Amino acid sequence: MENNPSYFYQFLEPISEDLSQMANGLEKSIYSSPQTMLMHARTFVEAILQRVMIAEQLSGEDNLTLKDRIDLLERKNLLKKEVLDALHQVRMNGNSAAHETRNFRYSEALLSWEAIYMIVQWYVKTYCPQDVKVPAYQDPEPKKSDETEVSELEARLQKMEALLRSNIQQQKGLTEELETAANSGTPEDALPGLASVRTIVYKDKSLEVPHFLRDAFLLPQRFEKSERFLSMLGAEEEVRVMSELPNNLEGLHEDVEGFSKEHDEVLFTELKHFIKEETARREVELGHPGKLILFYKTDYVILTDQLSNISLTEEEFEGSPSLFQQLHEDQIERVGQLPKDLATLTKYDHVGFETVEELFGQLKEK
Repeated sequence: MENNPSYFYQFLEPISEDLSQMANGLEKSIYSSPQTMLMHARTFVEAILQRVMIAEQLSGEDNLTLKDRIDLLERKNLLKKEVLDALHQVRMNGNSAAHETRNFRYSEALLSWEAIYMIVQWYVKTYCPQDVKVPAYQDPEPKKSDETEVSELEARLQKMEALLRSNIQQQKGLTEELETAANSGTPEDALPGLASVRTIVYKDKSLEVPHFLRDAFLLPQRFEKSERFLSMLGAEEEVRVMSELPNNLEGLHEDVEGFSKEHDEVLFTELKHFIKEETARREVELGHPGKLILFYKTDYVILTDQLSNISLTEEEFEGSPSLFQQLHEDQIERVGQLPKDLATLTKYDHVGFETVEELFGQLKEK
């Protein structure tokens, strides 16, 4: 590391160029726009927590909010009290900056900057190579470079956020795929993650579950004829993800009341369609490396920087104000922050597939 780095978090470059550059953007925005810094600090620490969850093999759920991630790591006793407090400070300051209309003070941004240091120090010491040294904390000093236009800083930080999310997804997928290749002897020319990891049967029929779907969440709404059956199985904590399905579906209906063997057969048929659809999506992703993609049923949209940065508001999209309000409460404020599978939006109150389909159609038009 250089003795006089051009920016404080330059020491993160060997770990993650994306994290170091986003930290650089946050540093520049402290005195240019404290509100901008506070909002994007949330995404920075969330990116760190996503890396921690991958390292701790807790990364099965992609759609957690920052608070969900903090709570999960706290339940696993992975956070010291000072780190937990720092995370909540960045989260709450960021929430205030995103929703309040007022002039934010430099001192507020500096408090989050200090909390970020606590979080980064913990992350580097716990999860990074030992030769990476964290320098002593320093308050940033205003520089001429901090006079960058606020709109330019905002655009730059949003672009960095999109790149962070993309690279985290690639890192997660690559970890799983390397494990599969090592354990199953997958041919080198096979599509990554598509090697079969298990077989599910029903009577004389069988289907192969690819590795990338090993722990896939079985969203009931993705199974038109088995939605209620899966919902009841999930409520009884019998089946929520693919790995919880038995190898033989015969008799699965006996775990919940009010269902028959016909429901086992229908679920098997719909599982086959689900795997086929997800495999097609996987091939789309592999064909567009590094791209952010939104899926709805068998269709998809590749997100450009311009599309990613469009605000989720009634001014931009016709539709359900209730959906946008609930998304904003979960800190989802731009198109690039939407979940990869738009079908998951039906989890929100009073949001059905018609609303989601309308939103997806408008995304395609844009």
